[in-house]
Amino acid sequence: MNSDRPPARHGPTTEDVLAAVPYGLRVAAAVSGRLLVVAGGMALIGFVVVQLATVLVPVAVALLLTGLLAPSVSWLARKKVPRALATAMVIVGGIAVVGGVVTFVVLTVTAGMPALIEQISHSVADLREWLRTGPVHLSQGQLDQMLDQVATTLDNNRSSIASSAVTTAVTVGELATEFLLMVFCLIFFLAQGRRIWTFVLRVAPARFRPRVDLAGQAGFTTLARYIRGTAAVAVVDAVAIGAGLLIVGVPLAAPLAALVFLGAFIPVVGSVVAGVVAVLVALLTGGVLPGIVVLAIVIGVMQLESHVLQPFLLGRAIRLHPLAVVLALAAGLVTAGIVGALLAVPLLAVLSSGLRSLNAPPPHAGSEPA
Repeated sequence: MNSDRPPARHGPTTEDVLAAVPYGLRVAAAVSGRLLVVAGGMALIGFVVVQLATVLVPVAVALLLTGLLAPSVSWLARKKVPRALATAMVIVGGIAVVGGVVTFVVLTVTAGMPALIEQISHSVADLREWLRTGPVHLSQGQLDQMLDQVATTLDNNRSSIASSAVTTAVTVGELATEFLLMVFCLIFFLAQGRRIWTFVLRVAPARFRPRVDLAGQAGFTTLARYIRGTAAVAVVDAVAIGAGLLIVGVPLAAPLAALVFLGAFIPVVGSVVAGVVAVLVALLTGGVLPGIVVLAIVIGVMQLESHVLQPFLLGRAIRLHPLAVVLALAAGLVTAGIVGALLAVPLLAVLSSGLRSLNAPPPHAGSEPA
């Protein structure tokens, strides 16, 4: 018997099966499997983020404010002020400024609301007269029917309006808790930010820590530049549009300017929505001509922002394609509403900057991380 004869094959081998499958199908299967794994991981991360949103959102806002306030703390520290005292001074000063602005806006709204309501009432009366005598030629009966429909709609939704008020009260309590958590995190980020980051770096393997440290610093630098540039753009928008509203004589110019300032922190749509509100108030209170003038002012400021301010102050800081900004904004708005729209673009900028730093050539041997 010949013992050197190879053993008999009882079926196709793995190589035979793979050879029978077209190469393109094998590549597609491999890519699809990896995409499923990535999608599952992202879905799991998204689920965890949603469940911990009440904790993660205040932390994220605290990081944004850290990027805005850290230079002031560092400047005081260089002037021999203890860092804890410098942190307290900056936070107390910031809260005082915000509180003063909010108080001024509330007082302005309270003082100007009666006149605004009276002007709107006159505008509504003029609108009814135009609908009755203008090109539309609505009869008095048709106008009364329209008003009755509005009243019926409000009456039918009275219960939902009441439940919304209760929900708003609960939301105010949650916001107060999240605000306190944000302030608590902000204090430690400003006072002990480097120590906290050094502790977090221990999670990474020792041989990768220098690269992760560089990526983290690059991401935070991008975040700081983004929030400072956005704040500068918001101030310019608010001052320019607020001055225009004052010149035109639109009521509640200061609250509308504050709304423009806040809207500038939501890219693309925030300033547009705030500008539309200003135009509507001008139309309702002053008529067509003031509305057109305010619309021209808003368009001019938006053009200045898009073509001068943002490229100069934000272009080199975030280095993101406009399509990426719009997609990130849409995803944040759909998944988390206004908060998601506020945090989506800075998060994308930080991730992009960190990944660019990780993919950059390694530093020369013996060099120290920044």
